[in-house]
Amino acid sequence: MTTKEGFDYFSWVVLPLIIYLARMTDVTLGTLRIVMISKGKRKIVPVIGFFEVLLWLIAIGQIMQNLSNVMCYFAWAAGYATGTFLGLTLEEKLAIGTQVIRLITNKNCDEFLEELKIDKHGFTVVDAQGAKGPVKIIFIVVERKNVKTLSEKIQRLLPNSFYSVEDIRETSSGVFNETNTRKINFARVLLPLRKGT
Repeated sequence: MTTKEGFDYFSWVVLPLIIYLARMTDVTLGTLRIVMISKGKRKIVPVIGFFEVLLWLIAIGQIMQNLSNVMCYFAWAAGYATGTFLGLTLEEKLAIGTQVIRLITNKNCDEFLEELKIDKHGFTVVDAQGAKGPVKIIFIVVERKNVKTLSEKIQRLLPNSFYSVEDIRETSSGVFNETNTRKINFARVLLPLRKGT
């Protein structure tokens, strides 16, 4: 499939582009699949895995049929790199899962706890002894997308307090902010709604 000048656009442009897009998509799906496994989302993992492998087969099949085409190798590598980046970016946007914030402070935390109640976040407070005297340990279980907001609130109301954030695989009972019950909406993440809709 060449032009009058002899340049094969399909082999050097179209085919590498197909390989690039297939590889980019399959690596993005692979990254999401791994994340879903770690979060315990078992129902969607086989579906993601099916399309991931299907696209991988398309890409590797074209590579094997065009071993002499160096552009296919570059397309494969570029698709892998782009897919890794897109997968991590998409996972960050989805903010799947629940995390626990463990806060240790020797300051008066009444105002902070009152704001947690207003925002309908569940929490547990434990009196403890630190290296420099009595402290309070506050455990807050939140949806991952709310961690940044709570971190900013900690820095504003309890500056210089120590806190850590950890993933939770599964939760049962307890008091949760109502946004914790949301379902994953891939369409909304991939195609943001216009203003006013």
